[in-house]
Amino acid sequence: MVSVSLENAASSSLILSLELSRRIEYRVGELFAGAGGMALGVQRAEVGGSGFVHAWATDKDADACRTLESNFSMPEGGVICSPVEELDFAGMPPIDGLVFGFPCNDFSVVGDRHGISGRYGGLYRWGVKALRVFKPAFFVAENVGGLKSSGGNKDFGIILSALRRAGYSTFPHTYRFEEYGIPQTRHRMIIAGFRRDLGIKFSHPEPDDGQPTTCSEALAEIPPDAPNHELTKQSERVVERLKHIRPGENAFTAKLPEHLKLRLKSGATISQIYRRLRPDAPAYTVTGSGGGGTHVYHWKENRALTNRERARLQTFPDSFVFAGGKESVRRQIGMAVPPRGAEVVFRAVLRTLLDNNIPACNS
Repeated sequence: MVSVSLENAASSSLILSLELSRRIEYRVGELFAGAGGMALGVQRAEVGGSGFVHAWATDKDADACRTLESNFSMPEGGVICSPVEELDFAGMPPIDGLVFGFPCNDFSVVGDRHGISGRYGGLYRWGVKALRVFKPAFFVAENVGGLKSSGGNKDFGIILSALRRAGYSTFPHTYRFEEYGIPQTRHRMIIAGFRRDLGIKFSHPEPDDGQPTTCSEALAEIPPDAPNHELTKQSERVVERLKHIRPGENAFTAKLPEHLKLRLKSGATISQIYRRLRPDAPAYTVTGSGGGGTHVYHWKENRALTNRERARLQTFPDSFVFAGGKESVRRQIGMAVPPRGAEVVFRAVLRTLLDNNIPACNS
C-alpha cells in the first residue's frame, strides 16, 4: 500500500511538472486601457495553467495610467501614457493579442450620437492600424450596445468591414452582463476576432444559469476603511427629495411635492435622475459622468453611492485602488468594463487559442 501511494504521488508530480512545462502565456497589448477593467479580466482568465500577460497598456488619462501602474505588474515602461495618435507602434513589443475598448462617447444612447464622424467615434481606426502593424493572432474590441444602431445602422458595418480588411474573422456579440453574474444591467458590444489565416471559429460564452446578483449582495460588508469609499456630501434639498423616492423610482416617476419636482428645459424626463437602486435586483448602468442626480442612489440611505460601492457594482475588488480625485475616480469606474465580465470573455478566447494549438509569440 505504501509503495502504491508513493508511485501515485510520483505520477501526480510528473503530470503536474508536464502541465507547468506546457504553460502558455499569450502576450497582450491594450489601447484605451482606462483604469484596467479589461486588463483585470485579461490577467485573471486562466485555463489549465495557461493565461495572458500584458506586454503593454496605453491610455492618455494621467490618473488612469497611475491606476494601472499601481494595480498591475507590467513590464518596465509597460504603461504608456499617451494619446493614441502619438503612439509609435513600430517601437512597441510584439503581441499575440490586441485589446481595445475604443471610446464610446459618440455611440452611446445618452450622448449626441455623432457616430464614426464624431470626435471619438473614429478612434477605432487606431485599433485597425495596430492590427495591421502587429498582426496578432486575435483581438477583442469593446463598445456600448448602441454601436449596433449608430449612424442609421451603418457605422457598425463600416467598423466590422475595416477589421475584416485588416485580415481578421470577426465574431460580434452583445453581452447583457447581468446574465453573467455582474450586479448591474450593463449591455456592451464585444467583437472577438482571429487572424483569418488561422481558420478559427469562435463561440461567445453562454450566460449563467443561476439567479442574478443583486445590489444588496454586491454592496454587503464593505470595510469602512476601504479605499475610494468617501461619502458625497448631500444638500438638504437632495436628502429631502430622496426621502420621497422609493427603490427603483426616479425624480420623474416618484410622487414628489411640487417644490421638489425637477423640470428640465427640454421638457424631457430622464430615468437615471435621482434613481434609487432596488436591493433585490442588479443595479442600473453605472456611468462615468453627468451632473446632479446621476451618481446612483442607495435604496435605503438618502445618499449617492461612494466610488467604492460603484466599483463593487463593476466587480472591482476592494484591494483595487483608483488614483485621482473623486470625480476622476468616478469617471474611471463608470467607463470601465466589469472585470468579472471581461474574465468570462477572455477565458473563452483562451480556450479557443489552446484548442486550436495557437503558439505564443515568445514560445
